[in-house]
Amino acid sequence: MNKDFEILDHTADVGIIAYGADLSQAFANAARGLFSLITELDDVEEVTHRDIELTASDVESLLVEWLNELVYQFDTEGIIFKRFDIIQLNSTHLKARGYGEKVDSSKHELKTGVKAATYHMLKVDKNNGCRVQVLFDI
Repeated sequence: MNKDFEILDHTADVGIIAYGADLSQAFANAARGLFSLITELDDVEEVTHRDIELTASDVESLLVEWLNELVYQFDTEGIIFKRFDIIQLNSTHLKARGYGEKVDSSKHELKTGVKAATYHMLKVDKNNGCRVQVLFDI
C-alpha cells in the first residue's frame, strides 16, 4: 500500500479515504487522517494513551462512532492522537489504544476544527485490502 490515507475534497465539508491491508489498519489510518486534518502529526509526541472500546450495529456505524469518540477525546481532554493500535475489531465491536499528547499551543498549530464524522458518503470496502471513506462536519 503506497499511502495510508488521502484528503477528500467536498463542497462544504472535508473527508478522508483511508487504506489498509485489513479493516484494523484502515480504521487506524482513518484516525490518523482525522488528526492530520487537525494538526501536523510530525509535531505530536506519543507521551500519553487512551483505551477506547465501542460497540455499534454495523461496521459503518462503528467507523463513525470510532472517529467521533476520538473527536470527543480531543474536544474534552485536548488530546491529539498520532498512532493507534487496534486490539480487537469485528463488524460491531472495537477495542483500541490511541497514543499522543495534550495540545500545546507552543508546538501544535491547529488547522481545521472537526466537529464530527458523518454518515454522508460513508463507505467501507473490504475488497482487495480495505478502503474506508468518511466526511467530517467542520
